[in-house]
Amino acid sequence: MSGNEWWRGAVFYQIYPRSFFDTNADGIGDIKGITQKLDYVASLGVDAVWISPFFKSPMKDFGYDVSDYRDIDPLFGTLADFDALLEKAHIRGLKIIIDLVLSHTSDQHPWFTDKTKKDWYVWADAGKDGDPPNNWVSVFGGSAWEWSAAHNQYYLHNFLKEQPDLNYHNQEVQNEALDICRFWLDRGVDGFRLDVVNFYFHDQKLRDNPPRDPALGSATQFEGDDPYSRQAHIHDKSQPENLAFIKRLRQLMDKYPGTMTVGEIGDDHPYERAAEYTSGNDHLNTCYNTHMMNGKQKEIAAATFREPVETFLKYPGESWPSWAFSNHDVVRAASRWHPDKGGFSYDPRLSKMLIALLVCLRGTVFLYQGEELGLPEAKLDFNDLQDPWGKHLWPEWQGRDGCRTPMPWKNAPHAGFSTGKPWLPVPEEHKALSVDHQDVDPNSVLSFTRKFLRWRKTQPDLMRGDIDFIDTGNDKILAFWRGKMLCAFNLGDKEKSLNIDGKELSLAPYGFLPDANG
Repeated sequence: MSGNEWWRGAVFYQIYPRSFFDTNADGIGDIKGITQKLDYVASLGVDAVWISPFFKSPMKDFGYDVSDYRDIDPLFGTLADFDALLEKAHIRGLKIIIDLVLSHTSDQHPWFTDKTKKDWYVWADAGKDGDPPNNWVSVFGGSAWEWSAAHNQYYLHNFLKEQPDLNYHNQEVQNEALDICRFWLDRGVDGFRLDVVNFYFHDQKLRDNPPRDPALGSATQFEGDDPYSRQAHIHDKSQPENLAFIKRLRQLMDKYPGTMTVGEIGDDHPYERAAEYTSGNDHLNTCYNTHMMNGKQKEIAAATFREPVETFLKYPGESWPSWAFSNHDVVRAASRWHPDKGGFSYDPRLSKMLIALLVCLRGTVFLYQGEELGLPEAKLDFNDLQDPWGKHLWPEWQGRDGCRTPMPWKNAPHAGFSTGKPWLPVPEEHKALSVDHQDVDPNSVLSFTRKFLRWRKTQPDLMRGDIDFIDTGNDKILAFWRGKMLCAFNLGDKEKSLNIDGKELSLAPYGFLPDANG
């Protein structure tokens, strides 16, 4: 895709490098593994790749705790390996964006241990009786404040205690964040996925968060009764000062034509924030939201998709949305929306329909590795868990490891992912859905994905056209117009009919229109 706005209507493929392909038998995927599989990625018909963090890190949160923003963790390779990946991706017409975690660092980052940079982080005196400064809680459970005996103060961490939050009220922090972006732009990356982009600033008065309106539902992917979902998060994130910094970032990006930013928004009012953070020509290009990804097990219905899209579109301006059904943090859609309440089953018909539905929505699309195979969520034993959040929530939820198991390349030991023991086990169900198996099956989810994405590129209405929903009178039928193209989806496992302008259309179980076969 050419032009400075190539990202509009593009399809991104998310790679979680730890689980993609291992070339050195240590059981962990690496950058050379991504490079080796670029032909496979290009064959899918995607336009760009989002690579999850690969920076130096103690790996307390598997790369989302960065100790050096300008280098590659040895687990994944070297800067030379990344440069080679970038070059070979561009030769194949693939754009590369990288995942920047700028709201917090690792507690092992040199900044955190440098006494001259104490104000680069958020510190506060103890409250009454030595309690934390306020009632803010961590997404991962417990207080968002951790006591430091060395400083005789608390520091803020919205996630793990090993992930102290940076203080963006400090201009030096802002400048350093922009320099980090410049470092990677100069290497040739095509943009950034900005992790929790609305978390950069906090309320300087450290006011308590009020109780949350239960009607808002869960504040995290875990839909149980967790402390984070009991608060309205009006002081610990989404502060107005953040928008001024986003404008500074956009000014930098504009100096590198053809680059883009996609921000991850986690907010009590996500549609409003997404529209705000992408308004005009001086903010982010688009925002990546979790509207269609929350929950361990959902009953799929037309409103699941219609409400987020229509809610986003009602905000003024020309903000461009991004949509995804799965990623490295949530239960895979193939299982989450399968009617089996066990939560780990799948149906290839459902997987094909979800691929078609996702890429027919108006916006930029993000596919997660394995989604093109229709992979279900992996069921793990407690002893196999690596995710600290999963260990904390067990047995109510196994956390994020079920969607992070290694990519199944072959129906072979360790699924062809590694010749060593993988960092997470590969379930037998995934081996049967391996790439080599689906490659030769014209009816597989993989074959379907390739064909449908190639066909989509020939349809201007699907790439950038408007979207107008149709009232079908049935919560298991989702229908809308993309320009002059009718899109209709049977979300259930029973045959359904749909009347459009007096014409009766029949949709098979998990059937859909348009059909790439014409």
